[in-house]
Amino acid sequence: MLLWLLLLLLPPLFLLVLLFLLLLLPPLAMLGQRSQDAGLSWLASLQHCVAWRVLSWAATWQQQRLEHNTLHVGQSQQQALIWCLQRAQSPLCPPTGRTGTDMSIFRNHLPLTKVSQAQEEENGGQLLPPTSNQYHGEASLQATLLGLVALNKAYPEVLAPGGTARVTPTSPWPSPLPWPGHILDQVSPPGTKDPGALLLEALRSPGLKALEAGTAVELLDVFLALEADGEELAEAIAAGTSGVPLPGRAAELREALEQGPRGLALRLWPKLQVVVTLDAGGQAEAVAALGALWCQGLAFFSPAYAASGGVVGLNLWPEQPQGLYLLPPGPPFIELLPVEEGAQEEAPSTLLLAEAQRDKEYELVLTDHVRLARCRLGDVVQVVGAYNQCPIVRFVYRLGQALSVRGEVTGENVFSEALGQAVGQWPGAKLLDHICVESSILDSSEGSAPHYEVFVELRGLRNLSEENRDKLDHCLQEASPRYKSLRFRGSVGPARVHLVGKGAFRALRTTLAACPSSSFPPEMPRVLRHRHLAQFLQRRVVS
Repeated sequence: MLLWLLLLLLPPLFLLVLLFLLLLLPPLAMLGQRSQDAGLSWLASLQHCVAWRVLSWAATWQQQRLEHNTLHVGQSQQQALIWCLQRAQSPLCPPTGRTGTDMSIFRNHLPLTKVSQAQEEENGGQLLPPTSNQYHGEASLQATLLGLVALNKAYPEVLAPGGTARVTPTSPWPSPLPWPGHILDQVSPPGTKDPGALLLEALRSPGLKALEAGTAVELLDVFLALEADGEELAEAIAAGTSGVPLPGRAAELREALEQGPRGLALRLWPKLQVVVTLDAGGQAEAVAALGALWCQGLAFFSPAYAASGGVVGLNLWPEQPQGLYLLPPGPPFIELLPVEEGAQEEAPSTLLLAEAQRDKEYELVLTDHVRLARCRLGDVVQVVGAYNQCPIVRFVYRLGQALSVRGEVTGENVFSEALGQAVGQWPGAKLLDHICVESSILDSSEGSAPHYEVFVELRGLRNLSEENRDKLDHCLQEASPRYKSLRFRGSVGPARVHLVGKGAFRALRTTLAACPSSSFPPEMPRVLRHRHLAQFLQRRVVS
């Protein structure tokens, strides 16, 4: 499907040549695969050159469309809304005319709702199955094509033959192209879903320049698995389980692992330059842990900001250390809901993209043709600039990950900042992950004031002293005046910190991924609302 969409976007005179290449290149791919261990043949190099030229032409066409759409954002959003409504199969669909749909009529027909609420209403109380990582729509194609071109411009060698490997079953590119995309990724076995096989193939290739993973959290689990199964992987490489025996490479792997996690990626792949992962909620902590330990010295690039309804942001700036995303006019149809500090009741009216103001924070509201509802995603972004008439944003926090035991609201960003400051005062400690639980969930506030239960996984620290545990509560009081006031009055008890064993959060993510309501991209929760999940971590506490 994506291939034919790509064909439609290319100049007509090029179609005959492209069709000829489509017939010619599969045999060349097989020839290149046979000669991979001995070095890429000139045929494989030609295949790569032609594929990259086709992709560049398609990206140029998409860049022109993006320029036009962002210069005429009002018209483009109106067209995106009509596109969603005409393809929706719902009795709630407001009428559309030749000149479009009036926004007031649209808003009256479809009041704001939350994603989980919309899912339950659609399915009679039953949660939806996991959303596929195959996105549709122009934004998805633009994120992939323009992201590849931007990546190649910032890091010219990473997309050379044999320069990139994907180490997770999911891809960071929202619209993985069947052709020519697979030609640009020579290392990862096509169609492989086994994470172990993907990692093994990457380890056999010391010349990698880029690593791809679905999300940063998934990549963190890859490195944790590498440490846990390092000897088994070394034996497989030495024995040639997936190819020619490479005893020398197996020895390099063992030596790299013996030196610990810090800088491991660059010891395994000395030419590595960048890590490509998809941004999603709860990824910042994993990125920080990877950057401080295994991927120290490497750049990170997220080609898109994705949600369960589709791609909502394009990243055209790989060289920026913090992900910046252009919100395109759609589809899907995007609205912005102003977030006022301390406002928890009546939500103000939504804004269109052209009405966004710099430095203001907004919650994203999404409407697509699959789930015809104006869904409040709970993701809060801040406007940091503009691309023509469309806002450029950065992700800030998720509204659904706040803590409250006495009416206070400790947001995800506030708590994460306080925890980061506390961990910085724990000698030698590096934070890998954390999750919070309100004490009522675990019935742990009997005889004491309600409080936060905090579970952390660390590197460099095996036990937590009472002095270190207390530092988190002090940092929380400094970060939140409301929390400090409640602590002073004794209405809220001190936060209790628990250290969990190695692999506890990896096991939790496996459990979460098996849930029927798991989303793509997989979001890492920071607050658990279900007792059985909180008890899952509680059983793995070591200090």
